[in-house]
Amino acid sequence: MPTTTELFDLARVPEPLRGLLDVPLPWQVLDRLDAFASELPTARLGSVHPTAIVEGPLYLGEGASIGPYAYLEGPVYLAPGARVGHAAYLRGPVVLGPDARVLHASEVKRSVFLGGARAPHFNYVGDSVIGHDANLGAGVKLANFKTTGAEVKVDGRGIGVRKFGAALGDGVSIGCNAVLAPGTIVGRGTIIYNGAMVRGVVGARRLVKLRQSQEDVAVLAHG
Repeated sequence: MPTTTELFDLARVPEPLRGLLDVPLPWQVLDRLDAFASELPTARLGSVHPTAIVEGPLYLGEGASIGPYAYLEGPVYLAPGARVGHAAYLRGPVVLGPDARVLHASEVKRSVFLGGARAPHFNYVGDSVIGHDANLGAGVKLANFKTTGAEVKVDGRGIGVRKFGAALGDGVSIGCNAVLAPGTIVGRGTIIYNGAMVRGVVGARRLVKLRQSQEDVAVLAHG
């Protein structure tokens, strides 16, 4: 089972956020997130577009920005340089680390993005932890709730919660329209190809492909 220190370079985490990752297992970060958000200081040192809607506590660091028509339900913490783009929807508690991005029409719920992590367009990220510089292709979904509503399991082990999406290690890249099932853990530097359906634990520096058969059928002539 990958540990928090195996997935994330803790030396890169800025001091205000280090306590979030001071746990042995990645899904435990979300408990720390809840505690962090309950004591969130409020500040607006960055920019908020006049059409954006912000409800609840917001910490907006220097150089951080919230774009047009974004909707934030706090508590939300945006580290310096973090960016929320057009029509993005954040349901707190949410933390975006330095230079992290949640952009066009992406939804994030109760999650942590470490520095440089990106959900650029049409993504859903629920109850997840996204490592440094990880990137989600367009349409990638990190599902957080089993169809049956049963306890989420990681590698066959129940973790005592009904909602947990994924933990993606530093540098993970996921191709367009891939879907990760609840309880998925992906090791550092792994690449998951577009359209894949992934569950369970995937090791570090792996390549996960979806192979499909393709038919090239002649078009019938019209009489």
